[in-house]
Amino acid sequence: MAKKAYTGLDEEEAKIDMSPMIDMVFLLLIFFIVNATAIIVQTDPKVKPPIAKNSERQKDGRGRIVINVREDGTYTNEQFVILPGKEEITDMVKKYKEKIDSEGLKPKLHLRGDQATMFKYSRTAISAAADAGVTEVVFAVYETHRGLK
Repeated sequence: MAKKAYTGLDEEEAKIDMSPMIDMVFLLLIFFIVNATAIIVQTDPKVKPPIAKNSERQKDGRGRIVINVREDGTYTNEQFVILPGKEEITDMVKKYKEKIDSEGLKPKLHLRGDQATMFKYSRTAISAAADAGVTEVVFAVYETHRGLK
């Protein structure tokens, strides 16, 4: 009886299954997208903030309530809706403050005043925010002339 020589043709080539690795990459991608916080402050094109060479960029933009003060003394929110007076500003700030408080953040007034605006208009916005319970104010400024168009 003759023995057959073993040729190894019956064996399959070893392969690595990449499916679990691809699943893990997608899970990590979804995790980081969900946990990323995109903070975008809409800027009113009719407001040109003043220049302050010693200004500092804020590290945390969460909890901001944006009020724009135009050169003529009109107020707008971040969606450019005109706020006619102090009462409307106070109501808007109260609404945003409740939402921000529910997220566990500290609300701040993000005041974007035009460089040609008289300060009395900014003072009115600050006073309205204080009436709503928001006492921290962040003034928006350009760091240099490069920010101007």
